[in-house]
Amino acid sequence: MNLAAGPLLNQINHPDDLKKMSREQLHQVCDELRQYIIDVVSVHGGHFAASLGVVELSVALHYVYNTPYDQLVWDVGHQAYGHKILTGRRDQFATNRKYKGLSGFPKRSESEFDTFGVGHSSTSISAALGMSMAAKYKGENRKSVAIIGDGSMTAGMAFEAMNHAGVADSDVLIILNDNNMSIDPNVGALREYLTDISTSPTYNKVRDEIWSLMGKLPVGKTFTRQMASKLEASLKGVVSKSSNLFEALQLRYFGPIDGHNIANLVDTLKDLKEIPGPKLLHIITVKGKGYALAEKDQTKWHAPGLFDKLTGEILKKKIDTPQPPKYQDVFGHSIVELAKVNPLIMGVTPAMPSGSSLKIMMDEMPDRAFDVGICEQHAVTLSAGLATQGIKVFCNIYSSFMQRAYDQVIHDVALQKLPVVFCLDRAGLVGEDGPTHHGCYDIAYFRCIPHMIVSAPMNEQELRNLMYTAQLPETNFPFTIRYPRGEGVMVDWKKPFEKIEIGKGRKLKDGKDIAILSFGHPGNFAQTAIRNLRNENIDPAHYDIRFVKPLDTDLLHEVFQNYSMIVTVEDASIVGGFGSAILEFMNEHQYKANVKVLGIPDTIIEHGTLKELQHECHYDANAIADAVKDLLGKKIVAEV
Repeated sequence: MNLAAGPLLNQINHPDDLKKMSREQLHQVCDELRQYIIDVVSVHGGHFAASLGVVELSVALHYVYNTPYDQLVWDVGHQAYGHKILTGRRDQFATNRKYKGLSGFPKRSESEFDTFGVGHSSTSISAALGMSMAAKYKGENRKSVAIIGDGSMTAGMAFEAMNHAGVADSDVLIILNDNNMSIDPNVGALREYLTDISTSPTYNKVRDEIWSLMGKLPVGKTFTRQMASKLEASLKGVVSKSSNLFEALQLRYFGPIDGHNIANLVDTLKDLKEIPGPKLLHIITVKGKGYALAEKDQTKWHAPGLFDKLTGEILKKKIDTPQPPKYQDVFGHSIVELAKVNPLIMGVTPAMPSGSSLKIMMDEMPDRAFDVGICEQHAVTLSAGLATQGIKVFCNIYSSFMQRAYDQVIHDVALQKLPVVFCLDRAGLVGEDGPTHHGCYDIAYFRCIPHMIVSAPMNEQELRNLMYTAQLPETNFPFTIRYPRGEGVMVDWKKPFEKIEIGKGRKLKDGKDIAILSFGHPGNFAQTAIRNLRNENIDPAHYDIRFVKPLDTDLLHEVFQNYSMIVTVEDASIVGGFGSAILEFMNEHQYKANVKVLGIPDTIIEHGTLKELQHECHYDANAIADAVKDLLGKKIVAEV
């Protein structure tokens, strides 16, 4: 398949090459850039719709600003593909999100144009403000620009940064990319406020006239520019339902303007470069712009996988036999099943209803399941508040995003012993999204919290049973269930719920000489390793521990009394994780054994497929088998 860039785009190896082009050529550059993103992502996958929506903005920013001296900070980074292509990575773009290839997000170690590493939302304003303050202190005349979406703007951190920016007297520009979407549709009062500003016909008509007037004035007519600005500010206050939120934070507000009008974007950015101080430019864009199907279904086309760019058909492997469901779908269907019986069950997620599958409950029981926006801290404390009133809350948050709400977990949930159920989706390695999204640390940071139950299912049925156990009236402590991204192992998974005794694991298999202790989904890797080891007359025992807190001390006493060689396996950091808990138990009870801890090592794990990363981290089935043979002193055959 031909993935060649268009003739103009093919000449751009650096933003300086873009600056050599005429303004009339920018329209063609935008068309070629959009088509190149479509061509490559359709074949290689990745985040799709967000980058299509900011093609014109990406071109305009690099055309107007002196990057990388002037610093652009892209919030989250889903929308930064055009930025990458324009900054010397066009020919490597096909390696995007592949093992050892380009990161799917801006990354400082990848390019000097990536001024700040991102992946989580709402960090851009703080980072750009810090850069601007440093430039001012050092006497450098460099500009700092934060590009943030309306979804990310709902997070508290964005407001904290704007609150500071308004009084910091720094030359920072915030560009609000308003497409009414994050991954799922944006929610909350801010969305309604932005819609109110951007759709008011009176405001837009008069605002256009004011800006037209400003554009006709020669630079240096300070008084008339100020008067025009004051007129616009007054208009905002009169036409909007309330006075302008951003100007109340002492940010000069400009817009809203069409984010797909490249000529107007260039003119506006050039004007704003000459206006000192903190300011915000509000642009209106369409997520998925230029690909009709993505414009119509922006959630589906956020990251669609591989697809036929002509027909829009999503390309999936055709498998005739039934396949196991995703853990996420098991969660979504199971919580609805439980909620039909238990009227006290509610669900909460921060901006991930589709990814977590809570949307299944939101559609069926809209008064009992809530998407609160990109607000992890609020999601946790909201859940705590519901729990004080006897509600059994399932708070579903991606493991890596839960890091943002750690204080709330301790202060608002654990200290008060509130029975919130935390479902940590995407626990462990997540694959192509890389280090910003891997859920490596939750075992370590949850098992140290008093009153916290920490569990992990080995399969879909175990997930259902843990959810059932967590919502029982007698379960009156915070309860964490961690599970990975993607498919489980059971086709026939929808069986009747069964209560699991909290703190009790299970012996899956007796063995000789050596035991494997697994926590969560990697227990399936252990089972594969055990089957393979039979061919070499090696017969390990296998225990599914289930709970890292509280530990099944009776089961562990049995293990250490019968086996002097032990392998532990987990899909989390080995620093403070499940293996550490086993070593602590061994030390506390003065057992002596050779223990090999397998899991995610104490380093940053980059992006790649799950199989590639699990192999790199040495906790897949082959690595488990090798660890067993190593402890037994058996010869390990090197892989070719």
